[in-house]
Parts: sequence; structure tokens; C-alpha cells
Amino acid sequence: MVRFILEHVRRKQDRLDAPFHGLAATTAARRASRLAGVALSCMMAASALSFDAAPARAEDIDSLPVTVTFAVSGGSWEEPGDAASPARRGYYKLVSVRQTDRTAKVYLQQIAATDNGPQLINSVELEEFTALKPYVTDIRPEDSTGISRQPGLLATVYLKTVPTAVEPESWTVLIDELGDIRVERASN
Repeated sequence: MVRFILEHVRRKQDRLDAPFHGLAATTAARRASRLAGVALSCMMAASALSFDAAPARAEDIDSLPVTVTFAVSGGSWEEPGDAASPARRGYYKLVSVRQTDRTAKVYLQQIAATDNGPQLINSVELEEFTALKPYVTDIRPEDSTGISRQPGLLATVYLKTVPTAVEPESWTVLIDELGDIRVERASN
């Protein structure tokens, strides 16, 4: 089990060293956020090895924080296996969480599709949105037909930087087939 967790940390650290694209791609905040995601991922992996996933129940909806305003799943990812770990695949989730000042933070989650149900692999705050202090009005996937067979994710986040604005701005979240994340204002 310890070897699995250490290998998981090493693979995630290798991805941290890969170049990022986007507004805050090279900032220390992005690296710190990604590193925190790796730590969370390792803790989740360790606990997942110890406990079986319980089936969802109707009352589980009560544990969803009321501050979650939007959650959208889509896209796909896949990691090839090796001698130490089996291949994994799954999808992404974008989640908007309302803050006490009514603005929102947007998080990107990587979810593994396992035989025991979905398992959280990684959760990262998208600092590009945090810097805007947005009022998120909607999040939509590129396609609503389900999990894509193409690797990556494309979703649109609709937001206002001034709550009284009539029309929201459109921002895209793009994850390419290599897992690189790009957040940018949508061009019409």
C-alpha cells in the first residue's frame, strides 16, 4: 500500500513539473494549489484502500453543501497501467462553490470510474476564477451526451464580475489530451 501511494505521488509530481498554459499558469499559487491537490489525492487514495465505497442513498443528498451552486461532469481521462498499478480512467467535474461574500470559487475534480463507483482522485481550485471574484451564473459542458470518448474536457463557465451586469461573461476551461489545463475568456 505504501509503495502504491509513493508511486502515485511521484506520478503526480512529474505532472506538476510539466508546463501549464493559461492566465496563472506559472504562478506559485497554481503550483501550491496543484501540490495541495496531490496531497489530497494521496490521502484519498490511502483511505480508499482501507474502505469499500458505500452505495449512494437518497439521504446522501443532504450531505451536499448548500454552497455548491453548479456541478458539471464531462470529458474523459486515462492513465496507462504499469507493473506497480493498473490502468485507470475516468472523467472530470467542475464545481462552483459560493463564498460568504456571494462570489464563487471554481474547482476542477478528476474522478476515477471504478468497479465500486466514482472515486475522487484530485481536486484543484482554478485560481484564474478566484482572481476574478466572480458571481458564477452557470456552468455547461461542451456536450451533454455523457462521458466523451475523446480525452480532455471543454466546458464554459458563465460569470459576472459585477453582480448588476446584465449579460454574463463566458470563460472556457479546456483540458487537453495530456491533462494540461487552460482557462481563458471565450472568444465569440
